[in-house]
Amino acid sequence: MSSPATPPAQPDTGTPDPAPPRLRVVGPDGKPEPVRPDRTMPHLRDRRARLRDEITAGAPAAVRRQHDLGKRTARERLELLLDPDSFIEIDMYRRHQSSSATLKSRPYTDGVVAGSGTVDGRRVFVYAQDFTIFGGSLGQAQAAKIHKVMDHALATGAPLIALNDSGGARIQEGVLSLHGYGGIFRRHVEASGVIPQLSVIMGPCAGGAAYSPALADFTFMVRGTAQMYLTGPDVVAAVSGERVSHDELGGADVHGSRSGVATLVYDDEESCLDDVRYLLSLLPANNLDVPPRAPAPDAEQDERPALADIVPVEPNQPYDMRDVVAEIVDDGEFFELHEDWAQNVICGLGRIGGDVVGIVGNQPQVLAGVLDRVASQKAARFVRFCDAFNIPLVTLVDVPGFLPGTEQEYAGVIRHGAQLLYAYCEASVPRIQVILRKAYGGAYIVMDSRSIGTDLSLAWPTNEIAVMGAEGAVNILHRKDLAAADDAAERRAELVAEYTDEFMHPHYAAERGLVDDVIDPAQTRAMVARGLAMLRTKRRRMPERKHGNIPL
Repeated sequence: MSSPATPPAQPDTGTPDPAPPRLRVVGPDGKPEPVRPDRTMPHLRDRRARLRDEITAGAPAAVRRQHDLGKRTARERLELLLDPDSFIEIDMYRRHQSSSATLKSRPYTDGVVAGSGTVDGRRVFVYAQDFTIFGGSLGQAQAAKIHKVMDHALATGAPLIALNDSGGARIQEGVLSLHGYGGIFRRHVEASGVIPQLSVIMGPCAGGAAYSPALADFTFMVRGTAQMYLTGPDVVAAVSGERVSHDELGGADVHGSRSGVATLVYDDEESCLDDVRYLLSLLPANNLDVPPRAPAPDAEQDERPALADIVPVEPNQPYDMRDVVAEIVDDGEFFELHEDWAQNVICGLGRIGGDVVGIVGNQPQVLAGVLDRVASQKAARFVRFCDAFNIPLVTLVDVPGFLPGTEQEYAGVIRHGAQLLYAYCEASVPRIQVILRKAYGGAYIVMDSRSIGTDLSLAWPTNEIAVMGAEGAVNILHRKDLAAADDAAERRAELVAEYTDEFMHPHYAAERGLVDDVIDPAQTRAMVARGLAMLRTKRRRMPERKHGNIPL
């Protein structure tokens, strides 16, 4: 067989030679095989680039409408949340496969931008619903993308962040939308206590969609644009005749102060996403890690004399427990959660000596710091979160008891108080109790007392640990004596003084091993820091069981 003719030599023109011709492969029969098209040809790359640009830019009119509503687009939100150039998008080209006549358009992404990026260099997984496409409604394709991101987050042990802005289930896809939500909820439960889950509500979140934030560990909401409810105003009006606006029914302030559904509430998206980033800096990536440590001055030698001035000696005088917290934590930085809900107890995260701690404290400024139904719920869930993610607990106690009354009893204060009791009893992280002033009755037990397993109990010299206050105790114990006295007021004062001297002092509890040390208030920060260092390697083996049955 003769070889192909050799092309004649070309004269030197001073310009580069043209690209050599592509060689043709000779088949077994000796004939050249047909040239197959090059799948990396420039026009295909250009088409892909144009398609990506079109997808990421979005439809101009829809983007303008989103901005007119005071909202950013999904991709603009991701730019604020994630480190620059860290986002890896998945399923960008996903589109719905519905044959419904009302879904003629088939936009790419199907109304959600999903993938992974970093926050301060730490890996997170995230999805952001895109209200400019089908109102961010959830159909089968969108659900599949969210399922994939959630599966990746759980498999890699990285936090999950959901940016919610959706009209709810995509009606045109019927039960497939509901099936998609079910898959999301199941994955939330599987990930609970394994990876931190943060939901950020930046638009509507209606119907079954509202259960996703409810299952997350933290829910952020933005005033004016975020609403969350199971049934909207129109349905409420049709069923009950009640007329209510979207914000009145499920706005950020409603859920931040009344229902407790929103953990944190903000005036704008930028400050909201800033705090999402900050909260992540205080959390471990998963339940097998410890929270990131920060450089800090030596807290173990740090005395704070201002503490003695903050807390009045008189047991009925109010003060702000936040001022105490500010003296104990590093640089006074305290990230409070549920600030406007159940304000008679405070919960939040801070650092002591560079280590992240969870702080629970009674708030004497509100209802004298008593525990009630909602305060018990709030503290119980926070305690369980800290325990799940290896965050030590510091409990600041100044509690006169549980709030009495028929309203509380009918509302189930016993059940909810038992939730907090259960949460502390099962917690295996290092636990330190500090009794500042008073700790009465069952509320003393519930606020992480020695009897339910606290590791270290510290008390100020002014503290009172008792079944009840001295006057209440005297009225019960000496009822007949007081009734027979010529001057009941004088006799009561004598008996109160005797009871106080015998029972209402810290050394009574310390002598019986219920308090480890009576400390100078100025040494509180140092003693807590030393206690945390002592307990850093604590391990507690829990009994083997499927799970406990926490009171509801």
